[in-house]
Amino acid sequence: MSEPTRPFPDRAPDHGVPATTDDHTGHGAGRLLVAVYGLLALAATGRSVLQIALYFDRAPVAYLLSALAAAIYIVATVGLARGSRTSVRVATIAVSLELLGVLVVGAISYAIPEAFPDKTVWSHFGQGYGYVPLVLPFLGLWWIWRHRALVTGPAEAPR
Repeated sequence: MSEPTRPFPDRAPDHGVPATTDDHTGHGAGRLLVAVYGLLALAATGRSVLQIALYFDRAPVAYLLSALAAAIYIVATVGLARGSRTSVRVATIAVSLELLGVLVVGAISYAIPEAFPDKTVWSHFGQGYGYVPLVLPFLGLWWIWRHRALVTGPAEAPR
């Protein structure tokens, strides 16, 4: 019987890297996370395209922020699905920006409600999406943290 294929064959087997290529951020329970990110990317893209095409003059900043959110969700989806070291690092940045965005835009949408006449992905902390945009980055960062060996590589041996 042959040994399982390792995603990073140049690494020593004892440093916590998954034993198979099927154990990265986009496999196992990570498939559900990737699916939710993909669905949110699709919804955010559709909403932002519609808002920009039909109502841009009503709230241009809010609608451009929706488009930015859509782009971030797309990057996070692809990064988590691919699961390579580089793509997970990119996903980590995207998910971190997502968290920052939903917190900042959510707070501003309550402080200055006239800036958000229509719901956007991140306004009111994602209320229009069942608060999924608020919860998802925490889940995404936790999932990436669980697979941190893919991001950080092996721990250095003490000298």
